[in-house]
Amino acid sequence: MHLKAAIDAHREELIALRRDIHRHPELGFHEHRTSAIIVRYLESLDLEVRRLARTGVVGVLRGRAPGPNLLLRADMDALPINEQTGLPFASEHPGLMHACGHDGHVAMLLVAAKILCSYRDRLAQGSITFAFQPNEEDAGAQAMIDEGLLDDPPIDAALALHLWAQLPTGVIGVAAGPVMASSEYFELVIRGRGGHGGAPHEAIDPILCAADVIQAIQAIQTREQSALRPTVITFGSVHAGTSPIVIPEQAVLAGSIRCLHEHAAETKDSFRRIVAAVCQAHRTQPDLRVTLGNSLMVNEAGLVELVRGVGGEVVGADGLTEDGVRMMVGEDFAELARRVPAALYLVGAGGASASPYPHHHPSFVIDEAALAVGVEMHVRAALRYLRLDP
Repeated sequence: MHLKAAIDAHREELIALRRDIHRHPELGFHEHRTSAIIVRYLESLDLEVRRLARTGVVGVLRGRAPGPNLLLRADMDALPINEQTGLPFASEHPGLMHACGHDGHVAMLLVAAKILCSYRDRLAQGSITFAFQPNEEDAGAQAMIDEGLLDDPPIDAALALHLWAQLPTGVIGVAAGPVMASSEYFELVIRGRGGHGGAPHEAIDPILCAADVIQAIQAIQTREQSALRPTVITFGSVHAGTSPIVIPEQAVLAGSIRCLHEHAAETKDSFRRIVAAVCQAHRTQPDLRVTLGNSLMVNEAGLVELVRGVGGEVVGADGLTEDGVRMMVGEDFAELARRVPAALYLVGAGGASASPYPHHHPSFVIDEAALAVGVEMHVRAALRYLRLDP
């Protein structure tokens, strides 16, 4: 059967899978129902199936002899958001929602696995690993790697796609080099000395210090490094005090440091230095903790060319773009890209049936016509990598 005809034959199943998963969203490392669906589906395809990282699932399609081994990834987790789409298949779990497209990612990779299994007899060498990852929003990839994701078979390259509502359906976004920022999350506790609001000279005000820290940190982006190194430092949370007439003992600030360049360590050093200097000037004591969210996502040039070639076949040369591909959001597929050649690309999902709301919004809706595009991209990319004709 011709590839497009095969995809058309599975279109209803594809949409039904996505809607079922959308109706039952699960947070990271709690994707138990989703994981069970994936295991049953992959086992029905007679694939080698194993579980990793609590709820992660891996299925392997092996050729008859050793050869190049490709990994295709889909993330599974939902978000702690109360859905407001009004869809007939909206979340049945208050406070939980698939607001990023991961429901579609699971459905696309499952159907792609089914279609690729029809090439089993022609797969003389090499393998395809289908990796269903938990907790992408908070470092689930590393957990799968720690438990052997890249070891059996030893992975030579990895590809992932992401439905992207900011691109029209029928457009593929891909670019080489850094495409998604590293992210590090900080919590800064500034300890002063409490006192009466009418006698601030007898206290050490952590709120005034916090205000100066927030202002001074902006110099990192504007004065301490090249404007050609995209950097975003955001203070997302500031808490201090309980009364308008009391200077509190401490202020607690939290936020993120995001770098779309390979000099994040320098940026973090500048952050620490400025915090220490400002707090010293105010006679406060800082306690700063910084934790890694995800590494910088860097697309390998050779795999980007593979995706471009495949994308040209799927959507035409006019449907390929680099616009909007590089961004300051994080993606923990980067942890795989640090270890093997990898590429992450975007599949436009902003068609007529999509909502105008961005990812992670309570009213976020994708265009389901994009699902078939994603399946075809998965299948053609895998076949191209393994040098098989569709």
